[in-house]
Amino acid sequence: MALTIDRRAMLAGATAGSAALAAGAGAQARSGAAAAPEVYELRTYRLVNGPMKERLDGYLRDAFIPAARRAGCGPVGVFTVSIGPDSPSILVLVPHPSLAAFAALAGRLAADSGYTSAAAPFFDATPAAPPYASLEVKLMQAFPHFARVEVPSGKQARIFELRTYRSHSEKAGATKIDMFDTGGEIEIFRRTGLTPVFFAQDLTGPRLPSLTYMLTFPDLATRNRNWGTFGADPAWRRLIATPGLTDPEITTGIDNQILAPTPYSQI
Repeated sequence: MALTIDRRAMLAGATAGSAALAAGAGAQARSGAAAAPEVYELRTYRLVNGPMKERLDGYLRDAFIPAARRAGCGPVGVFTVSIGPDSPSILVLVPHPSLAAFAALAGRLAADSGYTSAAAPFFDATPAAPPYASLEVKLMQAFPHFARVEVPSGKQARIFELRTYRSHSEKAGATKIDMFDTGGEIEIFRRTGLTPVFFAQDLTGPRLPSLTYMLTFPDLATRNRNWGTFGADPAWRRLIATPGLTDPEITTGIDNQILAPTPYSQI
């Protein structure tokens, strides 16, 4: 038995959100300049302190990730919350080639005998020993010019930062996306040590319009230092002062979490 998620409802909700990216992605596909942007599924498994994490780790490590890779998804990132809301919880980032691939995953998992065998303890869990307390799923579509997850190189210890920017209108949200995607903000990020993993428009969620991105750093001290460098960067100061691009005009709030990768995370 595969994990049951109301994918048709999600796809219906995602249609309006993906429209803002469709034209750009279509132009890229016609020109051959870049592949179509990935779709990201972000699962947040909320836990209760105790044995839940061990049960969920076993399922993700031994059943879900191998089967998701066989189905064409990935690399799959798995993270715990170090700083920020929703601790204890496990966040799972699943890149899909398309919305259709996301919708098809449950069926592919159900038809995968290796998966159903490895996942049996997870699905046979009793109410007295559940593998998680609740599950939330958010869908996102990668920016047209940042169409793929960038996996950090090397095996050294690192942290990740997950940030969501909210806007008051679709126009303001699209402006903030353009500011990142084609306006030069991502290039300033890279130059000042804010190493990106992905940038995406949120297609589902409780407070749309919004965008979400992930950064990675060797440690918290480096993260704090590099954000300071970014904030003082002359190019950034000019960009953020441009009429129409100031925070009060296009951003209403920011959510932020510091995450730690699990030992079996592929990101």
